[in-house]
Amino acid sequence: MLKVFLGRLMTTIPALIGVVAVSFLLTRVLPGDTAAYFAGPAATPQAVEEVRKSLGLDRPLPEQFSRYVADLSRGNLGNSLTTGQPVLEDLKSRLPASAELTLFGLVLSLLVAIPLGITAAVKQGSFIDHACRAVATAGVSLPVFFTGLLLVYVFYFILQISPAPLGRLDVFASAPPTVTGFYLVDSLIARDMQTFKATLAQLLLPGITLAIFSLAPIARITRASMLAVLSMEFIRTARASGLGKRTIIMTYAFRNAMLPVVTTLGMVFSFLLGANVLVEKVFAWPGVGSYAVEALIASDFAPVQGFVLAMAILYIVLNLIIDLSYRLIDPRMGATS
Repeated sequence: MLKVFLGRLMTTIPALIGVVAVSFLLTRVLPGDTAAYFAGPAATPQAVEEVRKSLGLDRPLPEQFSRYVADLSRGNLGNSLTTGQPVLEDLKSRLPASAELTLFGLVLSLLVAIPLGITAAVKQGSFIDHACRAVATAGVSLPVFFTGLLLVYVFYFILQISPAPLGRLDVFASAPPTVTGFYLVDSLIARDMQTFKATLAQLLLPGITLAIFSLAPIARITRASMLAVLSMEFIRTARASGLGKRTIIMTYAFRNAMLPVVTTLGMVFSFLLGANVLVEKVFAWPGVGSYAVEALIASDFAPVQGFVLAMAILYIVLNLIIDLSYRLIDPRMGATS
């Protein structure tokens, strides 16, 4: 297992190098002048040039890139010009908010999509099967920002049963003592049920938005994978042996159908990381997505590069976890590696 992990880890190095190079070049070719933005609209050309020199933007691109790589090797992602703080510190403070929202949305979608996909496969052609396909089509068709705005309009503006979409906590609640950075977990550790309820209330709408977005591919692949497994010989043998329906479905069929579902979970999680950017802006969520958007508007390169690098590392770590989980689900894969 360790040999497999190290082998997979070595293959990620070229991908990280490519991410660093591409993110650096893209931030330099995007429209907008960082020096002019921070010098102000009333600044003279001489003042803008002085700001450009102070930021090192007057140097050739190869020299800028070599300095950036040298800083990365020391764990320095640069400083944000908009916040005045090191990018690494900004990411550390904001990443738990994004991770909590993403995981909450993913868990919600799993709780609905997997049982829905299994039931649709077992009762093929039934009302639940048609409902599964309708939900999958709707989830793929609706843009995530539109779903978020629609939920805010219905549950906050019309029904007034949801709190204002203004971040992780309302103005009447205070953040729990930081242990994990996840407010739901930290409030439970502190046994502060009032903060837990306030956090859950704020999480529901953005979490449901992400869940609707991710529900479609999970439900669809669960249904398709279960249908393929249920038609195999060993399932017919299990039925002929008199095993119970629940045992056949959950113990034999679903376990053999899990590999495509786990693969889809990896892709869905990466999609959620991108969708988080829009959801965080809609719900004023203080995560890394909104941080990157604000930096991009200000032509602040360092936070954007740090965001892209952090997302790439998360995606690589997720793929490593999925590779290892294959061997836990099906030990035969480990034997052939």
